[in-house]
Amino acid sequence: MSQSASADDPPSPRPPGRDTGCKPLEPERFDLIVVGAGHAGCEAAMAAARLGLTTLLLTISIDRIGHLSCNPAIGGLAKGHMVKEIDALGGCMGVWADQAGIQFRILNTRKGPAVRATRAQIDRDVYMRVVQQDVFGQDRLWIRQEMVDGLLDRSGRVSGVRTRLGEELHARAVLLTTGTFLRGLIHVGLNHFRGGRLGDPPAACLSTDLERIGLELGRLKTGTVPRLRRDSVDTQAMTPQPGDAPPRPFSFHSPGVNLPQVPCHLTYTNATTHAVIRSGLDRSPLYTGVIQGTGARYCPSIEDKIARFPDKDRHQVFVEPEGVDHPEVYPNGLPTSLPLEIQRAMLETIPGLEQAQIVRPGYAIEYDFVFPEQLLPTLETKVRRGLYLAGQINGTSGYEEAAAQGLWAALNIVAALHGTDPFLPGRNQAYMAVLVDDLVTKGTREPYRMFTSRAEHRLLLREGNADQRLTPLGRSLGLVRDDHWEIFTHKQDALRDILEGLAVITVRPDAAMRDFCTARGTALPGKALSLEELLRRPELHLADLAGFWPELVAMSGNFSAEITEEVENRVKYAGYLCRQEELASRDQSLEQITLPEALDFEQVAGLSSEVREKLHRVRPLNLGQAGRISGITPAALGCLRIHLRKLEKPPSPPLPNPPPPPAP
Repeated sequence: MSQSASADDPPSPRPPGRDTGCKPLEPERFDLIVVGAGHAGCEAAMAAARLGLTTLLLTISIDRIGHLSCNPAIGGLAKGHMVKEIDALGGCMGVWADQAGIQFRILNTRKGPAVRATRAQIDRDVYMRVVQQDVFGQDRLWIRQEMVDGLLDRSGRVSGVRTRLGEELHARAVLLTTGTFLRGLIHVGLNHFRGGRLGDPPAACLSTDLERIGLELGRLKTGTVPRLRRDSVDTQAMTPQPGDAPPRPFSFHSPGVNLPQVPCHLTYTNATTHAVIRSGLDRSPLYTGVIQGTGARYCPSIEDKIARFPDKDRHQVFVEPEGVDHPEVYPNGLPTSLPLEIQRAMLETIPGLEQAQIVRPGYAIEYDFVFPEQLLPTLETKVRRGLYLAGQINGTSGYEEAAAQGLWAALNIVAALHGTDPFLPGRNQAYMAVLVDDLVTKGTREPYRMFTSRAEHRLLLREGNADQRLTPLGRSLGLVRDDHWEIFTHKQDALRDILEGLAVITVRPDAAMRDFCTARGTALPGKALSLEELLRRPELHLADLAGFWPELVAMSGNFSAEITEEVENRVKYAGYLCRQEELASRDQSLEQITLPEALDFEQVAGLSSEVREKLHRVRPLNLGQAGRISGITPAALGCLRIHLRKLEKPPSPPLPNPPPPPAP
């Protein structure tokens, strides 16, 4: 194997630029090599390069950088939260989505603020264009079209990669973001062939090399829908699904949404559809045992829905445009690996899709993943220092989960190479922290998808306060730029001034207040009270108080909608927020009790063999993480506490030797 730098070596010097203004030549050795240019790889490469690492991004196809492999949408329940968090830290996905968004909707508006989330339909071509423009224009970032076949390593540390052309590329760290490409196998009916996605080759050799270094791999399965010609779909027979007006962008600091906004359309399957699907189950790779990988529980294929829910007489199909002028549409709700003739017959039974022409068939894909308990919380592998994994290789599904992991890994790689503290926010600080902690602590045997229910402190993790939670951290890391920071501080000043004013301005139960209460259907207070106390009433909103405080509208400025929601959430849910903060503080106390890296769990008295096995596999960093491992009981945590106290207790001094007996 080739020799390479260790983490203690200084960063690779950049070659001098030329007077022509051309991009400098590639360095002989990179700080970081990112393998894969999907959502995880692009987010990671951009962050690492912006933070000073000489970075090489390798991809099987440069034309597919930033490609939306599945549905043309970003965000959704809990996923939108992560896009906001990426943006708050200074990442890219939210800005890219705003530039390519053709419909924005806030989901769950009738529910509490913790579970409201943004979802955007995306123009595929525009999204790829803006991603590629930023990636190719980023300083300290080089891009190559290469297939990686193996890793270079030395003395237990990864030192680079080996390409299919036999070239050895050296780096101080390597990040694998391989998506569904590891030994990818595509299924359409009983036909199957190798591929990372339809039209792209798989990474056939890298899995073997990962097994060589000691990583345990499994198989997962995901699927996609048949793509249809837009002009063959009758949207007049469907129900229009418009977006919000005006659209609310993802990014806290981007200019906003510029593309024309277009509707989706809703239709449904029916009993005839279900009969057609059942007629093809004998040729379904999912039901004939051809597919061995575990599929996504929360995003099943249409044939799986029909088989698992036989009493349901219809299922929703959202026909989503793939762009403002794109010739294809995406029938969300119909992922399938049924034979092509069954796919055609199925579509003929659905209102509005009777004449639909399939441009690309629906298919399922099996691929390798690494069981994520083999990773440290930084997403570095335990078997090889300097090797990091992010995205679907860790068992997740979804663009947003991948991008969040890519940014997380990049920030930890920068920290490791610069010798600073790792990037490890807590579960009470970010959904991406919940995601990573679930993966490395609990593991997964099926495609992991983020939900708001996975976060025990979700009321603290609202979309609207992602910037308050994470932008100061992103600024301290160097990822939040000056213009972003200026917008954030201005918003924070306005938010602080409004909250302070609500707390000190009081109103009395006079005639004006009586008229106010009558008009809004609320009871007249029996005594003077602050505007904050008045706003706690469910039927009142911040805009209602402008008559008592005329300066309120001007103070909200350009952030009126965001500030209004945040003020109301803080005031109306103050008791719940205080309680969650107390619980989070209590949980955090366990995170402070660290476990020695070389702790031998066999020496901890009172643990069952099952508990010891799980602790050895995960190697938790602290008691908090240990407590979240499935099957680790409070009693087991008590045994660990006792053992740690024994380790901290200094040994007793030896007893003095007894004096010799007197001479006779």
